[in-house]
Amino acid sequence: MFTGLVEEVGKLKSVSRQGEAMVITISGAIVTKDVKLGDSISVNGVCLTVTSFDRSSFTVDVMPETYRKSSLHELKTGEPVNLERAMQAGARFGGHIVQGHVDGTGHVVSRKVDANAVVFTVRLTDPNNLRYIIPKGSVTIDGVSLTVVDTTEDGFTVSIIPHTLAQTALQNRYSGHTVNIESDIIGKYVDHLLHYKEPEKNKRGETSKLSTAYLVEHGFM
Repeated sequence: MFTGLVEEVGKLKSVSRQGEAMVITISGAIVTKDVKLGDSISVNGVCLTVTSFDRSSFTVDVMPETYRKSSLHELKTGEPVNLERAMQAGARFGGHIVQGHVDGTGHVVSRKVDANAVVFTVRLTDPNNLRYIIPKGSVTIDGVSLTVVDTTEDGFTVSIIPHTLAQTALQNRYSGHTVNIESDIIGKYVDHLLHYKEPEKNKRGETSKLSTAYLVEHGFM
């Protein structure tokens, strides 16, 4: 699990592709300080497993599902990427709950200066994911925890402060750029519970009492 607070901006050192499978090596001085085999590192918001490493870089595999659902297949050698190690128990939770399991991609439609901030408008590749994004809710763009300003017909806007822009690879994202999107997990769980079609009776012969009315009555909505 991650928080969406990027620790450093690394660089893609090498990439090897075989169909929809990839092996990528990324440089990062901070995330490799205490890295171990099997550790999870978020790369542009995608949780990946370390398969080898040295003092300043690490290597990960990208499987076909990740290849298809994320923008990692568009990476080029030398390109900057957002990096974050998995959260430690007891650490400060400065962002929001981020799994590193992206819902899909989006495209930057515009980037406009608003006083001391920069407003990004993002269009979702899959409009169905818009149901998980709400104004003032949380969203992750390329691994960065951000607050949704508003939604549009096919996407949303976020306002980014100078510090976040300067310390992440978002400074290199402009109109047309593909970005990874992960919605707040709480919304996805609630949506699943409300729309899950289960058998009329469980193994003990009991019917489910879960409904929208039940969740409202017990304070979940």
